[in-house]
Amino acid sequence: MSTFFARKEDVISGEIARNWYVVDADGKTLGRLATRIADVLRGRHKPIYTPHVDVGDFVIVINASKIKVSGRKETQKKYYNYSGYPGGLREETLKEVLEKDASRVIQHAVKGMFPKNRLARVQIKKLKIHNAGLPEHGYAAQMPAPLPL
Repeated sequence: MSTFFARKEDVISGEIARNWYVVDADGKTLGRLATRIADVLRGRHKPIYTPHVDVGDFVIVINASKIKVSGRKETQKKYYNYSGYPGGLREETLKEVLEKDASRVIQHAVKGMFPKNRLARVQIKKLKIHNAGLPEHGYAAQMPAPLPL
């Protein structure tokens, strides 16, 4: 028996199916949710997982503004943004970022769990995050299935 390795041609031709999953982030812990989403985006939940080929699925996250964090992370966790100019370092707490754009928090957490390479930049584009509920996400035509957590 030989080991199966997925090829880029298999993905392009459609031999490897791409599924769509929807996740309701209401009341879910940020880190545990991000870990599960990262595994699905990379394709690690499939038996045909190949590290150098994008075999992952699409994930839609709804109710992103209702995630939970443990401890005092809302006030202690900082997000930094540097403009490149002297004095251009800006910092925001998790609470401030959640009020402005909650999708940025989940995107940052999931992106940090990817390897730092070109394939990860392609895979993170399959993550769709919405702060609203299920009817407004706009991907109903793809018939997303609920992702078991």
